[in-house]
Formats: sequence, structure tokens, C-alpha cells
Amino acid sequence: MAAVKETELWQRLQLHLGAGYFRVWASEYSLAALGQRTVVEALADGVPCKIIWRAVWAALELPARDR
Repeated sequence: MAAVKETELWQRLQLHLGAGYFRVWASEYSLAALGQRTVVEALADGVPCKIIWRAVWAALELPARDR
């Protein structure tokens, strides 16, 4: 998988969670795969977007085509 840019990460989150919810989810939902950090916390800590997306993808149980 190619590197995921932060703008692409936000676009993917919006696509799968909806425009009214994706930012709330990203700031409040802790992911075990990210050390119990939220997406927002992981970004602030410098975790690569590719790693964050893989954690989100697994947590949301998205289809393989969206990986």
C-alpha cells in the first residue's frame, strides 16, 4: 500500500463515517492498535497516516478493497 497522506486520511474517514460524525469519532474513539490513542492524538504524536488508517480500517471492519 502506498503512503496515505493526512488529507486522504480525513477524506477516507469522512467517506466511511459521514460528514457530521467523522471528526467527532476521530477525536473521541480510542484505538487499541494505536496504543489507546484517538486518530487526532496519533496524528499529533507523529504516527504515520498509513498506520492510523490500518487501525481505523480494522476497527470499522471495512472491506479489503478499502484498505
